[in-house]
Amino acid sequence: MPPPRTPQIPVVVLAGFLGSGKTTLLNHLLRNRAGTRIGVIVNDFGAIEIDAMTVSGQVGSTVSLGNGCLCCAVDASELDTFLETLTRPSARLDVIVIEASGLAEPQELVRMLLASDNPHILYGGLVEVVDAAEFDATRQRHPELDRHLAVADLVVLNKTDRVEEDERERLRATVAELSGPAAVISAEHGRIDPELLFDPALRPDGEEMAGQLSFEDLLRQEECDEHEECDGHGHAVHLHAAYESVDFTADVPMDPRRFMAFLDSRPEGLYRIKGFVDFGAGDGDNSYALHAVGRFLRFAPRPWARGEQRLTQLVMIGAGIDADALTAGLAACRAEPEPDAADTERAMWGVLRYVPEPAREGDAEGDGVDVREAAVEA
Repeated sequence: MPPPRTPQIPVVVLAGFLGSGKTTLLNHLLRNRAGTRIGVIVNDFGAIEIDAMTVSGQVGSTVSLGNGCLCCAVDASELDTFLETLTRPSARLDVIVIEASGLAEPQELVRMLLASDNPHILYGGLVEVVDAAEFDATRQRHPELDRHLAVADLVVLNKTDRVEEDERERLRATVAELSGPAAVISAEHGRIDPELLFDPALRPDGEEMAGQLSFEDLLRQEECDEHEECDGHGHAVHLHAAYESVDFTADVPMDPRRFMAFLDSRPEGLYRIKGFVDFGAGDGDNSYALHAVGRFLRFAPRPWARGEQRLTQLVMIGAGIDADALTAGLAACRAEPEPDAADTERAMWGVLRYVPEPAREGDAEGDGVDVREAAVEA
């Protein structure tokens, strides 16, 4: 049996025009990371790196890229150098966030990540932060905002507390129209649930003493003192109200052709899909790990363990999604009781085109694959 795969670190791009609230959102993630180790690459436009100083000291591995816009002044090989630093095993990071300059071109940042030769990273999505109070003015000054929204995987309509309810609905409708299938969530002061972007760590943070308030705890309590959306213990509440999470489990293999049709037609607002898929006769030796974020999709085969129950287990996360319709759609993907093995094997080619090439050849690591070309070409 091949050695277990080394977990790849998701890299999330946090973009948005100047003043949209990117740094506020990033600091919120750092304050509510629940033991998750976050690496940060801060890209500031100009010589004085204000954002880097703002987040300095709140994360174990912070790399500041100054002297201009990341997508213009730093080529893919230089970005790989910084990513290599943050993906070293000694850093023990769970997720990396690139806070792009307010003048960055997010489409190019996504291209750079997908072109990276670093086998330890995985594209984690493009998050575009929008200032609700200044949306119309920003759009007038920067018409390219429409293009940025069109390639986003998740849009955070921030500062919604500064506009009236009718205006919020108008803005949300406009942003949803511009961003197409992307999930759109509303936020105040950049406060979103971190689980939208990354999974919480399953281990406690070993550098923090049990039973003793950490620096992170104090920061959370400070945020509680400033805002009312807390439970009294420094933890934000009601953040989950902006999105839904749907679980699906099946003990019958999935038909690969039907399952790919489901993924190709997944509804607007469905931001993340994660889990494992059993394709039965399509590949009796492997379960397929599924990672989908926005328009990005990837499968990674892994051998079934001896005695392991063969299940399809998926979690879907999004905003404004129909849980019953998603569950019904997946249920309809289940294979026939006695499928045609040859036809099922042919149908697996639709799955395999989203498997990294080295993994198809038996390499347990794999290098990732660019399956988001259609999204970034627009």
